[in-house]
Amino acid sequence: MRKQTISEIKQLLRDVTAVSDPLFTQLKNDPRKGVQTALHAAAARIHKQQAAVVAFEHRFEYERHFWQQGIDYIAGVDEVGRGPLAGPVVSAAVILPKDFDLVQVNDSKQLTPAVRAELAPKIQQVAISIGIGLVDNQGIDELNIYQATRVAMKQAVEKLDPQPEEIIVDAMQIPVPIKQTRLIKGDAKSISVSAASIIAKVYRDHLMDEYAGYGTAKHLAALKAYGPTPIHRMTFSPVEKFRKN
Repeated sequence: MRKQTISEIKQLLRDVTAVSDPLFTQLKNDPRKGVQTALHAAAARIHKQQAAVVAFEHRFEYERHFWQQGIDYIAGVDEVGRGPLAGPVVSAAVILPKDFDLVQVNDSKQLTPAVRAELAPKIQQVAISIGIGLVDNQGIDELNIYQATRVAMKQAVEKLDPQPEEIIVDAMQIPVPIKQTRLIKGDAKSISVSAASIIAKVYRDHLMDEYAGYGTAKHLAALKAYGPTPIHRMTFSPVEKFRKN
């Protein structure tokens, strides 16, 4: 019987999802260094995947608590764009189904732009409802960033259909007559808020370059040299200072 090559073994191990798989036992005593390296790599991958599933289940605790109380429609709400010197603040509200299983969904800040871009359409495809709210730089200057964020969140929630019976929000109070659970760092604690953070981030990234609105050295140098643009927040420091020059 022909002995499997290391390449063939690596290919087989890619489909293994548990270290208890008979293939691990079969290969355990294979003397080839390449086989043992492949086994260790497969075991590390499996343990990482299992840890990700455990973390995913943990982020589902709030939603499941409400579902067990007979509350079917729970919206996670989050925002992006409070800190940049330019552009809008964007909020998203997301109602997920009970069988939601995108394990990679997490706080958008923990994910790469490529992963966020991959996950956003998948969330949109399976979500019960998604709402987007936006307040532009002029609205931010008129209201202040905190109040503008609340307005954007209110817009996002009001666009949901069906309307939620419960809201989980990342440390804000939304001016809507719906019961709210406010979580510090909610985007890392609730899967619905995690999904909302991804939707909001990808939506805003489509409106402006990833770093264009942030106070990077390059941005500040351009601001000093050319002054603010029509999308800058004139009440934000240092935009206000350069506006007066």
